[in-house]
Amino acid sequence: MSNWAAWTSSSLCRALKCYVLAVAIYNLAWETAQLPLYTLRKNGTSWQIIFAVLHCTAGDVLIAIGALFVALLAVGVPGWPETRIARTAFATLAAGLCYTVYSEYLNTTIRNAWAYSDLMPTLPWLGTGLAPLAQWIVVPSLSLAYAARLPAGQSRPRRTRTATHE
Repeated sequence: MSNWAAWTSSSLCRALKCYVLAVAIYNLAWETAQLPLYTLRKNGTSWQIIFAVLHCTAGDVLIAIGALFVALLAVGVPGWPETRIARTAFATLAAGLCYTVYSEYLNTTIRNAWAYSDLMPTLPWLGTGLAPLAQWIVVPSLSLAYAARLPAGQSRPRRTRTATHE
């Protein structure tokens, strides 16, 4: 088997493909559902809204890939997704949430690239919308759970503690 064939059939490659697919689908649904929380829904044309949803979904996918990449570098586990799923998930969520706070502030306050409608609940001390924060908890969590699942008939190796006798 070539190195490429081995890589594409590995559990890591399968998990990454599942993660990206799930992130894309869930973010597309989330971006569409949260439209009333932004002024674009009321003020934009149909084409502007369609473009914004697709553009934001694509950006979300790239951010999610970057957050997982940072998490995998930070936790440094070669056996993922078979091991340390929770640690990887926590690091992924932390990276995604940090970027979201930064991006929402930059785009709503500094650049004025988008604006929240009166329906968007915000954090009082940051002004960051709660929907984007919830998005970066819910979507990566569901996507990582989907990506880390094992094919039917397989089980995760159990950690065993071995006593050392000297």
